[in-house]
Amino acid sequence: MEIYLLLLFMIVAAIAAIEIKDMLSSVIALSTVGLGLCLAFLILKAPNLAIMQLVIELLCLILLIRATINKDLPLVRDGRWLFNTIASVLFIAVFLIFAYFALLELPRFGEPIMRVSQEYIARGLEKTGSANIVTAVALNFRSYDTLGEIAVLATAVIGILAVMRKTGRIHGK
Repeated sequence: MEIYLLLLFMIVAAIAAIEIKDMLSSVIALSTVGLGLCLAFLILKAPNLAIMQLVIELLCLILLIRATINKDLPLVRDGRWLFNTIASVLFIAVFLIFAYFALLELPRFGEPIMRVSQEYIARGLEKTGSANIVTAVALNFRSYDTLGEIAVLATAVIGILAVMRKTGRIHGK
């Protein structure tokens, strides 16, 4: 039931992100969609995905705010600094609460909770011939997952470079 409520929340936030005319408000509405996805991962008992989603969401939020900060900030221009401060404190509090619950879901160090993890630890070095168990898991058992993570990080770096680049004329032309 919770997952359906989250799905509804995410759909409403996505529609709001599309329909809102203010660019900064649209970015914040879009980030709530990512926050809802983070919660969905927590409900589905995938804390590692929730943490990854939270980190990616924060990076995207910073980049999008950086991209829009010079273009559209009516709240700052109108002198609504109290609202901005309260909204920022609320966002940080919500982030810390979700991070706390995500970290609580992680298993204790050295105690795998899934049978497949026990199999990886018990026979990973033997089956792969790797020097250590981390390399065996990351590059042999989860190689497609690792490839996907590398693609996400490369895309994030390209996005950062595109946002941070200086526009202007090339010297000599």
